[in-house]
Amino acid sequence: MNQFGTLHESNGRYALRFKRFFSYKPEEVFRVITDPSYFSQWYPFSTGEMDLRSGGKIAFDDGEGSTYEGIITELKKPHTFEFREVDDLIQISLLEEDEGCQMVFTHTFDDKEMAMYTAAGWHRCLDVLHQIVNGHPVEWKDNSVELREFYREAFDRIS
Repeated sequence: MNQFGTLHESNGRYALRFKRFFSYKPEEVFRVITDPSYFSQWYPFSTGEMDLRSGGKIAFDDGEGSTYEGIITELKKPHTFEFREVDDLIQISLLEEDEGCQMVFTHTFDDKEMAMYTAAGWHRCLDVLHQIVNGHPVEWKDNSVELREFYREAFDRIS
């Protein structure tokens, strides 16, 4: 399966979409995705403080003095985890498939100029999530520059 994200434009907003396959049932992957101690390992700026319910808050700290909250907008175990982070929407869906599940991760935002940076960042984060789900030690690859270049070229074709 292609591990690279795609960019789609609709009504002046942009959606980055990644698909990843896990050889685990949705219940197992959902638990890792929503467990605050795991979430803070793969999700940027997460503090590990999370009220896991619809309408619950997720705490973030950018490491440069700014803190903010995300709001969980949809939570349907074990298939949907969705929240708003400032003006952006993050949607994570798990679809049962073969001997595991496919995760569809979508980030909807406004600024196309940030798309290549955002895609490279999520690509790396989802690589780390994959490591965590599979019980491997977390290793952040030093591939940001290559990924940004890849996504810049791929997204230049999108209006």
